[in-house]
Amino acid sequence: MLTAARAVAAVLLALTGQTGAAAVPVRDQQQWVLDALNVEQAWTVTKGAGVTVAVVDSGVDDGVKELKGRVTKGPDMTSGTAVHDVPPGRHGTAMAALIAGSGTGDGLIGIAPESRILSLPMATDDEPVIGIPPAPDAETAAESPLARALRYAANHGAQVVSMSIGSYGPVKSEREAVSYALGKGVVLVAAAGNDGLTQYAQDKGTSYWSFPAGYPGVIGVAATDKQGRRASFSSDNLSVLVSAPGVGVPVVKRGSGYELSEGTSSAAALISGVAALVKSRHPALRPDQVAQALAAGARGRPAAGYDDQIGFGVVDAAAALNAAAALAGRPSGVVDPSGKEHFGSGEAPVPQRPGPDPLRLWLYGGGTLVALITFCGAIVVLNQRRES
Repeated sequence: MLTAARAVAAVLLALTGQTGAAAVPVRDQQQWVLDALNVEQAWTVTKGAGVTVAVVDSGVDDGVKELKGRVTKGPDMTSGTAVHDVPPGRHGTAMAALIAGSGTGDGLIGIAPESRILSLPMATDDEPVIGIPPAPDAETAAESPLARALRYAANHGAQVVSMSIGSYGPVKSEREAVSYALGKGVVLVAAAGNDGLTQYAQDKGTSYWSFPAGYPGVIGVAATDKQGRRASFSSDNLSVLVSAPGVGVPVVKRGSGYELSEGTSSAAALISGVAALVKSRHPALRPDQVAQALAAGARGRPAAGYDDQIGFGVVDAAAALNAAAALAGRPSGVVDPSGKEHFGSGEAPVPQRPGPDPLRLWLYGGGTLVALITFCGAIVVLNQRRES
C-alpha cells in the first residue's frame, strides 16, 4: 500500500512563487477565474452558507485573514490518532481559500465564501512527486489515511470533500470508504492529475489514472487555461468529468500574501466550491445528481459532447444551479439581469411524473373503442348480406 506521504504528494501542484500582489490587487488577479466559472451570477442565489467542505490535504492555516473563524481542524489522518496539532501546509491553505476564502479586507474570495472548512491533514510535505509507476491494487485490510479521512468527513458533517491529492493504483479500503461517503450523501471531488506531459501520456495518448479521481462516484477534474483549453500538464483519461481553471490561479500563501498556482489541484478546489454552492441551495441532492448538474451546465463542451481531456467542459456555477434546480423540481432563482436569458428563464421546468400520460391514454382508449365499434358494425353488415 502507498505510504501516506506518497499518497498525498503524487499530484500536489507546484506553486510558481509569483506574487504580483504589490502591483495588482488579488481580487483583480482572480477576476478571470470567477468569470470563467460564472460565479458572481451564482452568488445572487447562494454563497455556500450552511455547507462544510472537508479539505483532505496538508494542514490549513486558519490564521490567514480569509479563513479566520472558518476552519475546523480534524485529527492527523496519517496516524489514526486524535492528534490535532498538525502544522499548516502551503498547499492545504491555498486549496481551502480557493473554496471558502471570505474576501475579507479585499483579500482573495473563494467560490463558496460563506461555507466552512474541515481540515483533514494527510501530510506536511508539499513537494510534488512525479514519475511514479502505477502501483498494483492493494488488497489489504489496513485502512489507508485517505479512507480514514473520507469516513471521518462523512461522520462529522461534511457535505463535500475536496481532494487535491492522488496516487497510482486503487486501494480496497479507499474504494469502500468512497462508497460509504457517497452513501451518506457526501459529494466527492478530486484532481485528475498532472501527468499530461509524461512520456507515458505522449506515447499512449492517455495518462495514468490517479486515485481517488479514478474511483466510481468521484468527480474527477481536469485543468484548463484562460482560453478554456486543456492545460498541457492536465491528465487525460476517462476519470475526467469536468474541468476548471488550473493555470495562473491566484491562491493564498500560508501566513500571508498571495501567489499563482498551476495544476489540477486548483481546478478540483474550485469545483469543490461550486459543489458547495449546489449543496447549499439543494441540500437533498444526491452526489450523482450534483455531478449531473455540474456536467449539464458546463460550457465549452467538446464537439462530441465529451472527451477525456476536459470532460463535459468548464463548469458554469450559475448553470449548474439551474440544472440542480431542475433535478430537484424547484425554481432556481438564477436570472440573468441583462434579460438575455443566458441560463434560460431562471425558472426550472418541473419534471413530468413518471408513468402513462393521461391524455394519450384517453386518445388511445377512444381510438380503440372506435375501431372496435367499426369492426363489429362491419361484421353485422356482412352477415345481413349473406342472409339476403
